[in-house]
Amino acid sequence: MSILYIIGGLILLVLGGNWLLKAAVGLSLRLNIPKIVIGMTVVSFATSAPELIVSIKSALDGATGLAVGNVIGSNIANIGLVLGITVILSSINVEKSFYKTDWPVMMVASLLLYFFIVNDRTIQSYEGMILFGMLVVFLVYLLRFQKQAVVDEMPEDDEELPLYKVVLFLAVGGFGLWAGSELLIDGSVSLAKNMGVSDAVIGVTVVSVGTSVPELAASIIAVLKKEKAISLGNLIGSNVFNILAVLGITAMITPIEVKSDALSLINNDIYWMLAISFIVLPLVFIPKGLRLGWRDGIILLGAYIFFVYQTLT
Repeated sequence: MSILYIIGGLILLVLGGNWLLKAAVGLSLRLNIPKIVIGMTVVSFATSAPELIVSIKSALDGATGLAVGNVIGSNIANIGLVLGITVILSSINVEKSFYKTDWPVMMVASLLLYFFIVNDRTIQSYEGMILFGMLVVFLVYLLRFQKQAVVDEMPEDDEELPLYKVVLFLAVGGFGLWAGSELLIDGSVSLAKNMGVSDAVIGVTVVSVGTSVPELAASIIAVLKKEKAISLGNLIGSNVFNILAVLGITAMITPIEVKSDALSLINNDIYWMLAISFIVLPLVFIPKGLRLGWRDGIILLGAYIFFVYQTLT
């Protein structure tokens, strides 16, 4: 049964990612909005749905530390694992808006999270409002001022869809990614337990990566279909959404406290999140300006593997 869950989850992820990509391209054409903006908003929100669901449920159940761990772990996986694999498969060229807007917003959001939880180990409700308010300002800026950040390599393949199809593909694609990730996590955890793998290993690998699987599926499909603007925007946007939307909304519902049994989040994991988010900027410029290639992907993926390794030891 575990194998069937895993296979079914993978199928749903591929289908969901494809449907979501169709909706994103169609919405971009219909509203005449650059694809990078659609990637950073619509696609990011859809692929961040698992983090939002897990975090709100955790907060309502009293396990508020899990909400923070979920976001920090997912953000590390998005850059180290997902972006690493994506640029190994195909290089991504970026323009100035990456280091003028997108990356700085991701770093500011990450630093805000750091300062909010390091001192009192709690994200208060008013701090959640600050995070969510920053998201609103960022979205308004994107929709009004953001320019095309990645060249569309195959514009002739774009298809302008009727509005009802855009909505349908968006809803079905988002649901497919969520359901696929749930099946994949359940199947993988069950299989790991049957093989005698410890809960610690399962938590730091399968579960932490599981909520990033939708980003991975959407990004790889976008790259394979030459929609790299959506791929890059989705990854940067997902990290911004995870902090500003997921933790912002969750903290507005109930303050998020990092309890004494989860201090590694403050003492170790959040520094990894800041470091791996920061390192993307120099990688964009070195060795070839405004480009992420397979060498950068190996560095990012290697950093993520080392993070998992040192977490287990």
